[in-house]
Amino acid sequence: MEAIDYAVPNTVEEAIEILSSKGEKARVLAGGTDLLVQLRGGRYSLDTVIDVKNIDALNTYTFDSSKGLEIGSAVELYRIYQDPELVEVFPGLMDAATLIGGIQIQGRATFGGNLCNSAPSGDGIPALIAHNAVCNIAGPKGNRQLSVEEFCVGPGRNAMDKGEILVSISVPIPAKGFGSNYQRFIPRNEMDIAVVGVGTSVVVDDSGTKFESARIALASVGPTPIFVTEAGEFLAGKEINDENIAKAAEMAKNAASPITDMRGTIDQRKHLVEVFTRRTIVESVSRAKGLGMNTLWHFESKS
Repeated sequence: MEAIDYAVPNTVEEAIEILSSKGEKARVLAGGTDLLVQLRGGRYSLDTVIDVKNIDALNTYTFDSSKGLEIGSAVELYRIYQDPELVEVFPGLMDAATLIGGIQIQGRATFGGNLCNSAPSGDGIPALIAHNAVCNIAGPKGNRQLSVEEFCVGPGRNAMDKGEILVSISVPIPAKGFGSNYQRFIPRNEMDIAVVGVGTSVVVDDSGTKFESARIALASVGPTPIFVTEAGEFLAGKEINDENIAKAAEMAKNAASPITDMRGTIDQRKHLVEVFTRRTIVESVSRAKGLGMNTLWHFESKS
């Protein structure tokens, strides 16, 4: 690996200036769990790595019970899932945070890095989509917002322009009757890439018998994470029963466009999408009713 300049800006503006001047020859270092591996593997030829750990806006998170959660793009995952209040309010996000990499990786990895890496298998992305999260981006032309489902545009590619940086991720306060869940299928319990991942959220009515709304997103079954809008729209207003849940799961299966590779076949992945969509809807409904596991847990894959 060739020598690379190491820049440590103290403000977002300084980081933007470096990114703008270096273009494709610079990359932001948040946790480094992906970037350093990619550099060693020769994926990038860079002049400069920009360490953003000195920028307060990227390294803090705030939670307001009326406004929601804002996560700096360089906030380590363990800081999020060790906050009991966040575990209670954003269970699907916590599922994903505890599954990315392993315990050691979670000490460095970030939701922001997971997004910017834009891997189709990124565990954090479907969970963020399920929670209706928004990306806060800063650049030479000012600030803008982009929904998480619009952020990834291809494998390893995102919608940010030259000089732009992901500052934070905003997650709104869930509605009354909300529940969410993220599950994945992997050969091992951790330190592996998802064969399939599904993030789901639901809002149930006061009687607990109908869906008011739902959001379903998939990982590892397309060139980008997939937001299955038609499945959520189908569930809205429907009775909570096996038939409707199965129909939504089938719609998610049909929305998937996986490939066959060393980790799984097309048919296997489509089957798993259907299974895990059904499971995450059921668990989200249970959590919405106060019956599910609103605590940190690792899902062990079962056939």
